[in-house]
Amino acid sequence: MGKLVECVPNFSEGRRPEVIEAIVAEVKKVKGVKLLDVKPDASHNRTVVTFVGDPQSVKLAAFNACAKACELIDMEQQQGGHPRVGATDVIPFIPVKEVSMEECVQLANELGSEIASKLGIPVYLYEEAAKVPSRKRLPDVRKGEYEGLKEEINKPERHPDYGQPKMHPTAGATVVGARQFLVAYNINLGTKDLSIAKKIADSIREVKGGFKYVRAMGVMLEDRDVAQVSINMVNYAGTPLFRVFETVKSEAARYGVSIIGSELVGVAPLQALLDVAEFYLRLENFDRKQVFEENLVED
Repeated sequence: MGKLVECVPNFSEGRRPEVIEAIVAEVKKVKGVKLLDVKPDASHNRTVVTFVGDPQSVKLAAFNACAKACELIDMEQQQGGHPRVGATDVIPFIPVKEVSMEECVQLANELGSEIASKLGIPVYLYEEAAKVPSRKRLPDVRKGEYEGLKEEINKPERHPDYGQPKMHPTAGATVVGARQFLVAYNINLGTKDLSIAKKIADSIREVKGGFKYVRAMGVMLEDRDVAQVSINMVNYAGTPLFRVFETVKSEAARYGVSIIGSELVGVAPLQALLDVAEFYLRLENFDRKQVFEENLVED
């Protein structure tokens, strides 16, 4: 096994299975790519797809999936509970094996240029690929979401990195970047009061004085009628999952609310979950080689 890059594109569709299947089919057909996970979310009207492979094959799969989403998703009609700017909202590249972050940045630039020139979709670069410092954070790029960006894209400060300063008539815009592993982790609360989820999200968000490497927001799961704290852990080693979970549980208790469940979106590194097991089981002198399956993996 040679060079490996992970790609985790997010598409603004989580309710029409036939559309999701058509987009995922574009990934499956590319030789050299392995599909790891498909996570549709009807409440957010969003699907997260995870795949790995050699850099050029992964880039091709990402482009083909983006092209299919452009064809099948109309942002003028799309509604959802998650911030988004386009049919293919974001495409991050993550170095896995024998690939540097610089190579992933190059991939992001190549893909961004192709999406803009071949599909007519304006592209913004973020995280390690950001050309503009104020666009490093994804929430800053998404400011105003699809509707807001549509109104402001013609302003010089909001011009895309690739493509013309105008939205694609149906596919909107796309954000492409390079980053380290991100753990998308959601905590569901035993309440339908969205304001509580928003207050808890503010208490853990880095920009609000919470945990470093944590981005969070409160959203409603309409199909379950419960509020959710939706979290992106951009450095699971710097701030582990159990630290955030315990804080959310404590904050929820202040409002007389319990946690009814949590979920991972997409895949997560094994170490992120082992850290949780070590904390809650109070394991002493734990080594990951004590996990049976770890001993079956060839070096």
